[in-house]
Amino acid sequence: MKLIVAIIRPDKLDEVQQALAERDVYLMTVTDVRGCGRQRGYTEVYRGQQVQSRLIPKLKLEIAVNEAFVEATVEAIVHAARTGDTGAIGDGKIFVLALDDAVRIRTGESGPDAIGP
Repeated sequence: MKLIVAIIRPDKLDEVQQALAERDVYLMTVTDVRGCGRQRGYTEVYRGQQVQSRLIPKLKLEIAVNEAFVEATVEAIVHAARTGDTGAIGDGKIFVLALDDAVRIRTGESGPDAIGP
């Protein structure tokens, strides 16, 4: 089992969800987050004053999958979250972490059975 954590642009969520659904991956947790990377923030004018915002709004997706779905899930996120054909700074990152165990509270199932097919 793996936990896939993806940080993406907020406007790419619908495309990512559609790409995941095409690969039979439906279960995820989505969190609004703020962060910075190579973009280092942005400058905007607020009430006539220039304000620099160093933290950019992003979405964090957490998706627990069985080994058979890891590659397809990562591939779906990469292709759906990428800006244009070659991508752009700020498109996001994907982290794949080992998942020791999972328990479905409703039934008490544990391990791979707890997170789906």
